[in-house]
Amino acid sequence: MSDESLLDAKYRALRRGLRSRRRDDHALDLFRLIEANLSDVRSVDRMLLELGRCYNPLTDGPIVSLATRREIVESLDAGRPDEARRLLHECLTRYAPPIEASKAPPPDPGELPLPGGSG
Repeated sequence: MSDESLLDAKYRALRRGLRSRRRDDHALDLFRLIEANLSDVRSVDRMLLELGRCYNPLTDGPIVSLATRREIVESLDAGRPDEARRLLHECLTRYAPPIEASKAPPPDPGELPLPGGSG
């Protein structure tokens, strides 16, 4: 499977998760473009700036903070695309948690395990 088709599959799965919450897909489009064009640092910087203007309701802040944007751009300028990709993935995970994690029921804070029992 090519890198392009892997990216397509990854972002299709994330879109399915976001549709259930009725959130806009524009940020996912930007994440995908950034990931596909990491060699074009100036373009990545502009797209990160745009993501910094978008609100993430899960973190009550921007999708990409200014500090993270700077770290990603500095990593790319220094020739460390793996570090930039890791930082980008962290932002993406905060914005669109993996589908498996979003389907898991939250733990019941009032329920304690029984001693010596398996539930």
